[in-house]
Amino acid sequence: MSDGGLSINGPKTLRGAVAVLLIGLAVTGYGAYDYAQQSNAVDDAVEVDATITELDVESTSSGSSPGVDYRPTVRFTYEYGGTEYAGTNLFPSAIRSNYDTESAAREVLDGYAVGEPATAYVDPSDPDGAFLRSQTSNAPLVAVVIGLLFAFVGGRSTLRRVRG
Repeated sequence: MSDGGLSINGPKTLRGAVAVLLIGLAVTGYGAYDYAQQSNAVDDAVEVDATITELDVESTSSGSSPGVDYRPTVRFTYEYGGTEYAGTNLFPSAIRSNYDTESAAREVLDGYAVGEPATAYVDPSDPDGAFLRSQTSNAPLVAVVIGLLFAFVGGRSTLRRVRG
């Protein structure tokens, strides 16, 4: 295995342990930042009229997950401050939510139809970033938990290598 290889007890080298720790801290920090940003966006948002132009559910697979995940996608147009915009955000979070089943992803799109009016929410400090659901997503919190797990494993392994 390579220098920074992983074993059941975590990374095999000090360099690998520190890398896992830093990655975990970065993911945790980004998740916490995104959660705070989306909370502020929901608090500051104003309602605007929008029109749904596209709805779909994409299937995604990644190397870290054995199955297929589903992601609802949307495109809508809206006007704010006299300027026309196009949006693609269901939630104000930059981290997108994935769902285990296609039906769960489609459920998120219930109540929206192509060509129909909808209410979008715009944070006046970011008029390009409108979203359709005026609620926070739990996706950033999932990132925080995953990041904390990596940070724990990396920190524990780093201590073992330093003491070792």
